Amino acid sequence: MELVVTIGIIGILAAIAIPSYSAYIKRANRSDATRTMTVDAQALERCYSQTFTYSACAGGAVGTAPSAQGYYNVTIAVTAAPAGYTLTAVPIKSPQTLDTSCAQFTLNNGGTQGAVDSSNNNNTKTCWGST
Repeated sequence: MELVVTIGIIGILAAIAIPSYSAYIKRANRSDATRTMTVDAQALERCYSQTFTYSACAGGAVGTAPSAQGYYNVTIAVTAAPAGYTLTAVPIKSPQTLDTSCAQFTLNNGGTQGAVDSSNNNNTKTCWGST
């Protein structure tokens, strides 16, 4: 009888701990997207200060590369007039593909951060770490 009670308690603790841990891992991995986009934006700005165009910096008008830890694909879209860029990150690897709260991150040359959930609702503050 004591063994059944012990197994029941362990089951209850696991039912609480596993989803909580999974949510924590997803939140922690979001920094892979935000950090990569911030580093890419800094590189674009440094290059722009020397060439006065973003196109020469991004290797053309559009480029896609995986993030530092490989959880996201980061796309650079450069606009000619007015000169600017938009960085977009979308998840490509589990567990981030299951993160419905932050399905897409954006960052533009004005420093405007954005993020949407899987229903395309604005979720910028949560995804960029403000809350």
